[in-house]
Amino acid sequence: MALLLVRHAQASYGSADYDRLSPLGWTQAGLLGRWLAEHAPAFARVRVGAMRRHRETLEAIRTAYAEAGRDLPAATEDPDLNEFDHGAVVRAFLAERADADHRARVGSHDPMVLGPMLHAAILAWARDELEAVPERWAAFGERVAGAGAAAVAAGDAGPVLVVSSGGVIARLAQQALEVPAVRAVDLNLAIRNASINEFVARQGQLRFGSYNTLPHLAHDRRLWTHF
Repeated sequence: MALLLVRHAQASYGSADYDRLSPLGWTQAGLLGRWLAEHAPAFARVRVGAMRRHRETLEAIRTAYAEAGRDLPAATEDPDLNEFDHGAVVRAFLAERADADHRARVGSHDPMVLGPMLHAAILAWARDELEAVPERWAAFGERVAGAGAAAVAAGDAGPVLVVSSGGVIARLAQQALEVPAVRAVDLNLAIRNASINEFVARQGQLRFGSYNTLPHLAHDRRLWTHF
């Protein structure tokens, strides 16, 4: 049984309300929906996180399906598919562990500038080195595993479409690959907006298929974003 996990399209990084799609994000999500409507199997179930950027990404996909004359099942909302609190992790890192170089990178919109700070912050969280966080790394992993198990259970009727976030998908990939948890940090920072990530369920467990593909955006790399 196939599970297709898609990361939400670009949210509004740098704005007062991050948790909504940017204009570019709506474009990415629409193109994703058109590609899925043409190439994806008929989904028996749809699951979506409870964040606005998840719901808006699914809204754009659903619109594309309607325009193509294809049906998409009603979605089941699962808060366990929600992203971890990036802001809290970064704030804790800056207060507890960061050096001057890390602090100088804060606020940049350039992934090459911001990326090393984010990597250091999430890695410190993964190593349980941060105190002032609302959710520990281990608790996040347990929550994500529960979301994965629920998606597998939902697949008893056929393929499942899941709309979630990069951290969740990266952690599921790490768990499916059975590699050290810190590898999820690298997977998380590599994943692109509106990417397609394939998993399969075997003997009730998620197994890895493919990661971070963008066939719907292959025609224009200017549409490729990480945040």
